[in-house]
Amino acid sequence: MEPVELRALVTELGTRLSDARTFLNIDAKEAELAELRKEASTPDLWDDQERARQVTSRLARHEQTIKLVEDLEANISDVEVLLELAVDEGDKAAVSEVEGELARLSGELAVLERESLFFGEYDDAPAIVSINAGAGGVEAQDWAEMLLRMYVRYLERSNFSFSLDEVSEGEEAGIKSATLTIRGDFAYGTFESERGTHRLVRISPFDSQSRRHTSFAGVDVIPEVDVAEIEIDPDDLRIDTFRSSGAGGQHVNKTDSAVRITHLPTSIVVSCQAERSQMQNKARAMQLLAARLAERARQEQLKTVASIRGEQTEAGWGRQIRSYVLQPYQMVKDLRTDFEVGNIQGVLDGDIDGLIDSYLHWRRAERPDT
Repeated sequence: MEPVELRALVTELGTRLSDARTFLNIDAKEAELAELRKEASTPDLWDDQERARQVTSRLARHEQTIKLVEDLEANISDVEVLLELAVDEGDKAAVSEVEGELARLSGELAVLERESLFFGEYDDAPAIVSINAGAGGVEAQDWAEMLLRMYVRYLERSNFSFSLDEVSEGEEAGIKSATLTIRGDFAYGTFESERGTHRLVRISPFDSQSRRHTSFAGVDVIPEVDVAEIEIDPDDLRIDTFRSSGAGGQHVNKTDSAVRITHLPTSIVVSCQAERSQMQNKARAMQLLAARLAERARQEQLKTVASIRGEQTEAGWGRQIRSYVLQPYQMVKDLRTDFEVGNIQGVLDGDIDGLIDSYLHWRRAERPDT
């Protein structure tokens, strides 16, 4: 690479770093860091273990992000000086070294830029992902199970941890519904991209005449909240216990202590059958209920704001976001971002990073203040 190209690359890296610093709101993080350090040093911090974990986790993340920005700023400045010295002295070996260093810095900056895509209030919360088969019987239920498998495959090779809280099996094949809870850095921000209706077009394996069918499944994604944050009147609950289902138990543990909770005022129903004790299943079901009630409150607030503005906005997961076509051609297309993938089998095997990243970039571009 010629020196003029390297200079342009240095300038580009500086611009990218400046943009990332703005989106990450580094100045605010530096101000908050002082408060977090002060709180982390208080003797009674661990009297409230949940709060202590939140403080120490946020402190560590802010320190890591700020250090990465500072190191990148220093390294870009150093490599700029090294480039000018190498050019002045005609040192081709040093110029080649600068080129390699710029490639390394570009990779580190890409990691920082991805973090800048997570700016939502709940992006760092655990994600509760629910998959529901649409109309169409066994076809839709099989498609719902394919989506569940896709997410599990993705999660198994990611840094996220997850638990399968509930699975309702289909009568002939597939599943009627399933609920996963996903934990890790920016779990909700990552899986927000999956909220909506997913459409599959294929030659049906259940059709004796091998006709092409279109199937739909809905994916709902909400952030997990602390049960204590939501007021739930015990008198508003109907709690039932039942035996967990599953052909061969391939999805969940077989127990006699599964729990279903119905919130009578809203008719919201949640269940958990992943744990081996009724008490654990009940506690997890209450967490799921709290998250759904919190999401309901947020959606009601959005509707109120929309009515004041006189705008019509879609809420929830009822709109089609993505098409997966197996016949007559093979392609996955996100209808929000226009991102396309030709390797549909790779996507169904969990290779969904490109789809997620395209949504994150689209979401940031859609921000009113960008």
